Amino acid sequence: MDPTVAITGATSGIGRAVAEAFVDEGAFVAVSGRDGDAVDRTVAELNGTEADESTGVAWGARADVRDEFDLERFFERVAREAGPIDIAVANAAVLHGAPGERATDDTAYAEYDDTMRTNARGVFATIREATPHLADDARVIVPSGSAARESRPGMGAYAVSKAAAEAVARGFAADLDATVGVVDPGLVATDLTGKERARAPESVAPLFVWAATEAPAEDLNGERLGLREWKAATR
Repeated sequence: MDPTVAITGATSGIGRAVAEAFVDEGAFVAVSGRDGDAVDRTVAELNGTEADESTGVAWGARADVRDEFDLERFFERVAREAGPIDIAVANAAVLHGAPGERATDDTAYAEYDDTMRTNARGVFATIREATPHLADDARVIVPSGSAARESRPGMGAYAVSKAAAEAVARGFAADLDATVGVVDPGLVATDLTGKERARAPESVAPLFVWAATEAPAEDLNGERLGLREWKAATR
C-alpha cells in the first residue's frame, strides 16, 4: 500500500521538494503552510499534467504550526482523506533576517518568541497533533542542521530553536511507539539559508524519502541521520 505522508511548511524549499519526491514515489501527500494560496498552487503543481498511474496524489490545507488547533484540524482531515499517517515531516520553520546577521545578543524579543514558537513549539505541536493519527509503524522526521549543535556567529534565535527542535524529537522518540528522528541534509539553498554555495532542495529530497522508508528504524529513532549515512547506505 502506498504511504500517506503529511508535511508542514511544504510550499517551498525542502518541504516542497520532499513533497514532490514522495508524490513521485506514489504516495498520498498532504501539504500545509501558512499561506492558503501557496498551498493551493503547490497542490496544483504536484498534481500536474505529467502525472501517470504510478504517480501519487497531492492534497493540501492551510495550517500555521504556531496554532495547535490549525494542526489538529489538518491532521484530522488528512486521516479522513487517506487513513492513518505513515510519515510526518515537521518541516515548517522561520528565520528572521539574513543568515549570519542576527547575533544572539542583538535579537529582539519579538523575533526570538516567534522563532521559538514556529521552529520549536511548532515541531512539538506538529508531532503532538499528528500522534493520534499515526499508523502503527509510522515515522516522524524533524529536519535540522549544523546550527543546532555548532556555535556560529549571527545565527541567534534560529540556532537555539533548531537545538530545541532536536530535543523535542528525542523526547517524542523516547515516549512514542512511532519512530521519531532528525534528518540533517547539510546546507541547502532555501529562503532560510541563502542561495550561495548550497545544495538544491531537490538534491536532498531523496535523503528524506530514504530516512522515512528504508533506513533502519533503530538508526533513526532519537538519532540524527544525514548525507553521510544516506550515501553509505545507497551507494
